[in-house]
Amino acid sequence: MKRLKQLKQSKFARNVIIVASGTAMAQVLGVIFTPIITRLYGPEAYGLMGAFIALSTMASSTSALTYPQAIILPKKDSDAKDIARLSVYISLIIASLAAIVIWFGGDSLFILLGAQAIAAFGMLIPLKMLFSAWLRIGQQWFLRKKKFKSSAKVEVLNSFFVNVSNIIVGLFKPLASVLIVFHTLGIGLQVLMFYVSRGKSNKIERKKIRPEKEKAASLIQLAKKYYDFPLYRAPVVLIEDISSNLPVLVLAALFGPASAGFYVLGFKLLKAPSKLIGRSVANVFYPKITQSAHDGKNIRPLIIKATMGLAGAGIIPYTAIVIFGPWVFKIVFGPEWVTAGEYARWIALNSFFQFIYRPSAVAIITLGLQKEFLIYEVLSTILEIAVLYTGFVIFRSDIIAVALFSSAYAISLFSLTAYVIYAAKNAVKQERY
Repeated sequence: MKRLKQLKQSKFARNVIIVASGTAMAQVLGVIFTPIITRLYGPEAYGLMGAFIALSTMASSTSALTYPQAIILPKKDSDAKDIARLSVYISLIIASLAAIVIWFGGDSLFILLGAQAIAAFGMLIPLKMLFSAWLRIGQQWFLRKKKFKSSAKVEVLNSFFVNVSNIIVGLFKPLASVLIVFHTLGIGLQVLMFYVSRGKSNKIERKKIRPEKEKAASLIQLAKKYYDFPLYRAPVVLIEDISSNLPVLVLAALFGPASAGFYVLGFKLLKAPSKLIGRSVANVFYPKITQSAHDGKNIRPLIIKATMGLAGAGIIPYTAIVIFGPWVFKIVFGPEWVTAGEYARWIALNSFFQFIYRPSAVAIITLGLQKEFLIYEVLSTILEIAVLYTGFVIFRSDIIAVALFSSAYAISLFSLTAYVIYAAKNAVKQERY
């Protein structure tokens, strides 16, 4: 009872609950609607959507060179706003360049990537790149201002819009194009909701407009100050997204869209706990440990405590999927999705370690371990590509490939989490930014 009372009085715990409640509602809506969507569209449509999401996510991962993640770090709001502005300009340039490349050389590019099936949706990729960059800006600004309730509302409304739209249109046109279009529009809707919410709350904060030269000088200065984001963080995020999305593209290319659809469904559902609790903890944890670092405090105990708490929360549900995965997927989603349950058994392994890694992921930025993280991502991705090659080419088995990939991914994440905790112990108590 004493522990529960302390938890109730904890501001950190309350903020986690607020963020988690919004994510929980969004995930609950997704889980409720998914059995209907899977019966309307089928594995092939799901697989094509998954291939589009995989490719567009890789392209979107560095559409603002990860500068939005630096929005939380400055002490002054004026600097944070300038970082947001810098991110917008960079995203416009990169998305425009991507549109030009796809317009003139898209067919050859999709053939090279083995993704000819989604070539028709190529021009949606630059649009998603733009929306994704702006979404990250909105999310990070809301985290900085600790607007956890507003952020939660945005997530719930977006989930409702996307799922209901997929079902309504799917009753008449159950095509992959419907899933792909509403996936992209959903991100745009989130951006719009963040903008509207921010506009209402910041009318009072508007100040005298600075001269253009002063604005430009400030942007250049901040771009140089946070140089390690485009130099180290951006390649890390790109490699990380390539690594996590590679199985979908390989399955689609070698075993067909249906196999990719099985993987996408299993991956989507097993990411739910990570979004529900892990990301909620991370979103509240990031500003908390950043402030602790500014105050010269030791953040290692905070990382350990958060990691162990997530491990305790995740061990039972993930173990249940390992044991009952195929049976659960058959009952909930239909007999044609049993293979997705087989995949899910192995996906659960790496999902668990991804779940408990969340506190370490945000601590990497605060501890200034961007360079080390880049080295880790390069080495782990080489390992994951090697095991995928072994499963697909040598064993010629999709199940073995998924099993090897998930095991390698889990080992890599466990090693990284241990390293971050070790680095936090030996960190010099000084402000990185």
